[in-house]
Amino acid sequence: MVPRYARPEMTAIWSAENRFSIWFEIEAHATDALAELGTVPQSAAKALWDWWATKPVIDVAAIDAIEAVTKHDVIAFLTWVAENVGDEARFMHQGMTSSDVLDTCLAVQLAQAADILLADLDALLDAIKRRAFEHKLTPTIGRSHGIHAEPVTFGLKMAEAYAEFSRCKARLQAARAEIATCAISGAVGTFANIDPRVEAHVAAKLGLSIEPVSTQVIPRDRHAMFFAVLGVIASSIERLSVEVRHLQRTEVLEAEEYFSPGQKGSSAMPHKRNPVLTENLTGLARMVRSAVTPAMENVALWHERDISHSSVERFIGPDATITLDFALARLTGVVDKLLVYPERMQKNLDRMGGLVHSQRVLLALTQAGASRENSYALVQRNAMKVWESDGQLSLLELLKADADVTARLSAEQLTELFDLDYHMKHVDTIFDRVFG
Repeated sequence: MVPRYARPEMTAIWSAENRFSIWFEIEAHATDALAELGTVPQSAAKALWDWWATKPVIDVAAIDAIEAVTKHDVIAFLTWVAENVGDEARFMHQGMTSSDVLDTCLAVQLAQAADILLADLDALLDAIKRRAFEHKLTPTIGRSHGIHAEPVTFGLKMAEAYAEFSRCKARLQAARAEIATCAISGAVGTFANIDPRVEAHVAAKLGLSIEPVSTQVIPRDRHAMFFAVLGVIASSIERLSVEVRHLQRTEVLEAEEYFSPGQKGSSAMPHKRNPVLTENLTGLARMVRSAVTPAMENVALWHERDISHSSVERFIGPDATITLDFALARLTGVVDKLLVYPERMQKNLDRMGGLVHSQRVLLALTQAGASRENSYALVQRNAMKVWESDGQLSLLELLKADADVTARLSAEQLTELFDLDYHMKHVDTIFDRVFG
């Protein structure tokens, strides 16, 4: 975790204090259930909760000092609790194994992280929706392969992003549900030394579902899916960021990141206004995606259970969620404050002498009786003259002067084919599909 790219709420989820608090709740809830079943005395569970009610400060340094001797983090934690609670603490962890605590805790942390990320996505979706309706009918050029294609609206670009991040939200909701599972099944997952009702009780208290079958560890395909979804969200962040970066290029300049008073773009060139936020987002997306492959590799454990996944998850759990949280918040700010230049969009639309209307002419010629091959050739031979003139010539005027074209279409018909509003006639339909 790099503090530069971290926000406090998400970072707190991965703190030692939060981890140990969750460990305690798992152990105490399990002891409650064991007491209800008569396996341990009621006084044991009461002693744990009475101590916890005093709001003790979790002494991370003391736990770490014990672990330095035991070389086992869960045992170190249980030892520290016992030193504070007293004799009744001996009934804690009855029939449980370390993975019961570690895996259930990780499920809680990932669910907590997912909740923050879902709120982040809601904020981003709100910002995108506002800008989409603001520029619903703002005409701009649509590009394919980086080349002018046909007119669209800037609102449609935003609507596309809205639909994409809506899918991201649905995937994350599903991934959260899949990851939020509890396993309190003991060594090798057979419940030999602990009743399955303990697992059900702990799961209910922590807002988790029970793991149907664990091998002592929760199956890591769940985690692989979770981190894969984070990777997809990161890729969607990058896609929108790359578009903003393109729009801010000097030759394009249809939109740009907000440039605040006093901001500097370059240490050498005072005129520079660089897309630093979206460039940063491209880099952050790479880092989030870097967690996906290790998560996939964690699925296969030796003989059903080992801890090769543990060290990996100590990295990717905090790093991927903290980085994605920061990236979503940053992208929301970019979209919210994005400077949009409709006049430059119109200028770019007009940049190539009407070439963006070539398909309408092609279709009109076919409807007027010309073969598609001949229609294409007629339009292309005039379009290439415009292209080679760098937009100084007008496609409409060249077509009007082409006898083979005017033999099929009148000047008035040709002029009508260059109407920009034609391309916006179904914007409402698309918006209804996206925004309902």
